[in-house]
Formats: sequence, structure tokens, C-alpha cells
Amino acid sequence: MDRSKRIMWQDDCYMDLQSTSCSASSQTETQSKKINLHWIQKHKDQLQSFASHSFLEEIVGHLRNLDILTSAEENNAMVKKHKEVLLQQYEKHRDRDSVSCPKLNISSRTLLLVDGLSDFQQKEHDLMQVGVTRGGRRNHLRQLGLAKLFEPLTRVSLPPRVTLTVGVAGIGKTTWVRHFIRQWCQGTICPDIHFVLPLTLCELNSLEKVSAERLLKMTFPHLQVPSLVLSNACRTLLILDGLDEFRSTLNFSDAAPCNDPKKEVSIDDLVTNVIRGNLLPDVAVWVTSRPGVASLIPGGLVDRVTEIPGFSPEDIQIFLNHHFSEKDFASRIWAHLESQKILMVMCYIPCICWMLAETLLYIMQSGRQESLPKTCTELYAHYCSMKAEVGEPRGREPVKSEQVHATNRKLLGNLGRLAFYSLLKHKYTFSEQDLRAYGIDILLTQSSLGAGVLIRRESNIHTTYRFTHLTLQEFLAATFYHVSSKRAIFDLFSESTMSWPKIGFQNHFRSAFQHSQQAEDGHLDLFVRFLTGLLCPTTIKPLAGLLALGKDDGSQKDWAAGFLQGLLSSVGSVVSLRAVNLAYCLQELQHTELLRSVEEDLRQGSLAGKLTRPHCVVLGYLLHASPECSEQTNLTGCLNYSTVKSLLPQLLYCTHLSMRKNTVGVGGAKKFAEALKTNRTLTKLM
Repeated sequence: MDRSKRIMWQDDCYMDLQSTSCSASSQTETQSKKINLHWIQKHKDQLQSFASHSFLEEIVGHLRNLDILTSAEENNAMVKKHKEVLLQQYEKHRDRDSVSCPKLNISSRTLLLVDGLSDFQQKEHDLMQVGVTRGGRRNHLRQLGLAKLFEPLTRVSLPPRVTLTVGVAGIGKTTWVRHFIRQWCQGTICPDIHFVLPLTLCELNSLEKVSAERLLKMTFPHLQVPSLVLSNACRTLLILDGLDEFRSTLNFSDAAPCNDPKKEVSIDDLVTNVIRGNLLPDVAVWVTSRPGVASLIPGGLVDRVTEIPGFSPEDIQIFLNHHFSEKDFASRIWAHLESQKILMVMCYIPCICWMLAETLLYIMQSGRQESLPKTCTELYAHYCSMKAEVGEPRGREPVKSEQVHATNRKLLGNLGRLAFYSLLKHKYTFSEQDLRAYGIDILLTQSSLGAGVLIRRESNIHTTYRFTHLTLQEFLAATFYHVSSKRAIFDLFSESTMSWPKIGFQNHFRSAFQHSQQAEDGHLDLFVRFLTGLLCPTTIKPLAGLLALGKDDGSQKDWAAGFLQGLLSSVGSVVSLRAVNLAYCLQELQHTELLRSVEEDLRQGSLAGKLTRPHCVVLGYLLHASPECSEQTNLTGCLNYSTVKSLLPQLLYCTHLSMRKNTVGVGGAKKFAEALKTNRTLTKLM
């Protein structure tokens, strides 16, 4: 082989170095050699071991004569500048993204490689999803580190073009993205990627029509040649973070096709065409989203799906031990979580774990003789009370405490109204215009209460706000509904006053549950839990100075308990998660007689003959909320065909299930066998 003419790398990949055919007169050939130069840079180490040093010097000299190397050096300067800008932008988030314990930092954690999204992930509330996995390791799934996320899984496979990473709200999707960007900027991971272009989709909500190149110029004005960044001459990664915060509906079947990066199209068509591959086909795409919205992307367009795992019980304990350095706070909180399984489930989400730890620490350090929160409603009531008490608004003259309380009451009321009507619209990010429309003073978002409830995010395109966590939005929505329903004369689920008259708290309470039961995606489940919990006098005590609650003699709590038990008796033939949520509401109401009775019978194996409709619903609840009940579920002699059919969706969450001496019949056995094909939880069946 004549080394001066050709270097063979693969049968279909070579570069011709004959000077006679490399005339600089052709612009097309010059562009081709720029691409070849990137090939040389990518395989630099292999070339050095394959070719002699003198021969490589000849290559460099040849490229300099064609003025190609000068262009490459300019491109390298652009890459360096881009990394510096991104690192400066994302370095300020390092403290918030980092955990003091190395075991919990993202550097030591991995993603889970999954086959796709289950129906459960696509349709159910985030807390229901977390409750099912309970922070389990799911050892049957392959683990994938960030460094390997965009690499081929085997020697014969290709790198993924579209990678989808899913996780429930607060699990850390944006934190993972920011960590990846910092690591890439520092050259720690993915050095073969020339440009990383991070976009948060909530920023794009303010845009109507834009081209791919203009969007790049708006977001990254330091990139002087956008066409080069988006071409196949570079390996570029486009990050679309937070698909669930994108207000436009993605329509992959009817979106107008576009393959011209200079053409202006609607923002939803732009995102759709990028994911589909019509636009920027040579750019790799990383999408992050909550599972329900991620299911809008057709599976055939996604090359790789990963999931962010939450905290395990061991992780929660490690977090508490490192979060509290004084006294026995960590051990006291851990003991409390073990006794209150509902709070333990919430702590599988890192964001909520942090909120809970901060709140419980505040209660213990306050010196008050208060018991620690036992329900989710109590927890968030104390959290809002804590944020209101910490300080007063910044940027204004000092004011009297009465004025501060009045200001906080007004702010919390307006935030609650925003939270409620946005929740109905599945809207989770807000502009300054949205806040003003609900009477929220932008300056007050910097107060202790405002900053504790809302998170502000700035970018080159847009400034957006969102609640600290989705569950906090649902809680504030419930406080608004709770207060408003006592004086409203129209249906609160209609923001317009032109609706059917609806007078009295109990009518509004029934209306909330009707809407919740009709919501197939369960997005109102936690809202009605909080709404029920607010009827418990001990729960709303921390909010006494923040909400216009009026007097309550406990009669509404008793009425709500009877109402919920009536709903339990009227559930359908199959115990759905909407029905199970009714038992969660009883727990929030702290009306637990039925729950304790069924739990005791289950542990003693004495449920035979007692599985009425309400008992089946409560049993489904226990299989969700109590690891002890789901890990050792003894239903010996309890089941027949109708109860198996009714409980089947919930029995799939068991780990060890005993079904001896049951008369389920051939039909019941077949249904159970079919369900086991998709079950990844059950490990032992007797």
C-alpha cells in the first residue's frame, strides 16, 4: 500500500490525500476535507499508532496549504468558547445540585436502561408510581452511567440519535442534565461530542415561530457559525430538558414537515420535526420528561429509554445522617419515617426528602411541644408556615409583623388560585405575566414565603417560574379550594362565573371528588387527598395565621369520613387506583379505623369471609402504602373468582403472595396467569 495516497480505516471509510485531486479551487471538495479533518481528530490516537510521525507531519502540512487547518483551529476556538460560557452558566447551580455525601452525588449514581414506558407510568400520578417501586433497586434492569449514555451498547450497534430519560417530578432530571453539561465542559465525559446545546422547553413557551438557526443564535449568541454546529461536520448533542413543561401539544401525525434549518415554523412543529429527524438529522437529541408526557413521542422515534431511580430507604438514611450534624435529629426523623410509611414513600423523591428534612428540623429546633407531621397535608402545612415565619419581604422598608402576616395571607391566597386553575390545565410553569394575572406581586416572589414556594429560572429567552415541587402546587390548590368553597356560589372548577350555581362546602367537596374520579390520569388524586386532610383540625393549625379558615367544630371531618366510606362501598367491580386513592384520603383525614382493622386481619391471616368492597379497596391501599403488607401477603382461603377479578390490578404489587386453599376457578387462574406476564414485582407465589 502506498502510504502517501491512502489510509485504510474501514472498507467504507477512507480519505484520499493525493494533492492532485485535492485542489482548493472546489468549494465542495474543501467542505469534504473539513469533514475528513474531524475524522482525523476523532481517530487521532489510532492514527498515531498506525502511521509514522513523519507521515502525520506531512498530513498537517498538506492541510495547512489548503487553509483547512486554519478553519479547524477557528472551530476549536469556538468549541472552547462555548464550553467556557456553559461552564460559567451552570457552575452556579453546583452547590444546589450537589449532596455532601459522595454516595448520593450523581457521579456515583446510574440510570436504568428500560425497554419503554409501561401503561402505569403513562397514566398514573407520580406518587403512585414511586409507591410501586418503593425505591427498590430493580436488579433485572441494566444500569447505565452518564459517560455511556450516548455510546453504542455493543460493538456492532450505532450511537442513539434520540435518547429519552424519564423520571417523576423532583427526581432530578434537570440536575442530571446540569451535571452532564459541567462534566462535558471539563472534558471528563463524551470528548467526541463537539457541541452540547441545552434548551429547557419551558423557555420556548414564549416563542411562536422560529427557525432552528435563529433559535440557536438567540440561545447561544457566542456561536458565530450556527450552520456549522448543526451540520454533519460536527457531532452535536441537543438537549430538550423538561418536555412536560412544554405547553404546546406535540402532534407527530399532523405536524407540517420541515427540513430547512433556516425556515421559520411554529415552535411545536420545530420540536416535533427535530425529534422526528426531518430537521437536524445529524444532531443527537436528549429529551427529559415526566413519564406521562414522554409517552406522546412515538416509540419508533426513540432509540434509547432510560429512567432515573429515586432514593432507596438506605439512600434516605444516608441523606439524613449527612444532613443533620448535631444531636440525634437524624435518628429521630428516621424512626418517624419508619412509623409513617406515607411520608417514607414521599422521601423516595430527593426533592421532597430535602423539603421534609428541612421542615422536621425546623419543628424540632423551634422548641415547641408539637408532634411531628403524620400526613402529607400536615407536612406541607408546616412547610408553608415555616417559610412564612423565616423572614419578611426583601427590597422594601421594614414593616410591622401584622402587615407581614396580611401580605403573606394575600400572597398565599393568590398562589393557591394560580396553583388550582393551572393544575386543571396541566400547567406547571408560569411567566411573569401569568403571575400578575393572578394578582401576584413579582417583588413578593423574593420574600421568604415566595422564594420557598416558587422557583425562578432565567435564560436568554425568557424568565419562568414554577412551584418548588408539583406536590406543593397541589397542596396550595387544595388550600385555595378549601377556603373558597365555603363562600363560593358557582362551580369552582369553572374559572368563569358563568356556571351552574353550587352553594355550600359539602357540594363543592363532592364536586372535587367527582372530577377526581373522572380524571383517568390521576392528576387530581393528591389534590383531593390534601383537600380531605385540611378538614382535620390538627392539620390546619400551622396555617391559622395564613388562611381565612373560620371556626370548625369537627363536624365537617365526620361528614367527610362518612362520605368517603360511602364512596368505598360504591366502587366498581374492579379496584382501580382511583378507588385506592379514597383510602389514602381516609389516611389524610386521620380516620383510620377501617385501615387498621384490615391491616390487622391481613397480618393475622384472618381475612377469610371479610373481603367486602370497602375491604378490597383498603387491601389495595395497604399493598401500595405498606412494604410489610406487600412483602408478605397472606390471602389463604380468602379469594374466589370475583375477588381475584376485583383485586387483580393491586395484587401485582405484592412481593410474596400466598393464595393457598382458594377457589378462584379456571377463569380466575387464567386471568392471574396473564397478569403475571407483565409483573416484575412478584418473586414468590404459594
